[in-house]
Amino acid sequence: MRIALHTKVRADRIAEYEAAHREVPAELTRAIRAAGATSWTIWRSGTDLFHVIECDDYARLLAELEQLPVNVAWQARMDELLDVPHAYSSDGAEAGLPVAWEL
Repeated sequence: MRIALHTKVRADRIAEYEAAHREVPAELTRAIRAAGATSWTIWRSGTDLFHVIECDDYARLLAELEQLPVNVAWQARMDELLDVPHAYSSDGAEAGLPVAWEL
């Protein structure tokens, strides 16, 4: 399954956001893969962040990561940098962007 998300980085924190993503903890990337994600790409346009996640089951991915200490710490770090965060709750499983058109 492919999930598309839209988040926003704070304009004055772009450099910190990008630096953080050059150093994503290996424990977190292992956990994301173990939870069923095969890829996760984030593009930035100004302050807009566009995520595409390939995973087996997005609801399962969120459930497995939601309370994981390494993810909780990462999300706390991201909360300092983002205006619009990624929702790691059961409600977040419904937050993907529907496809409007595809070539």
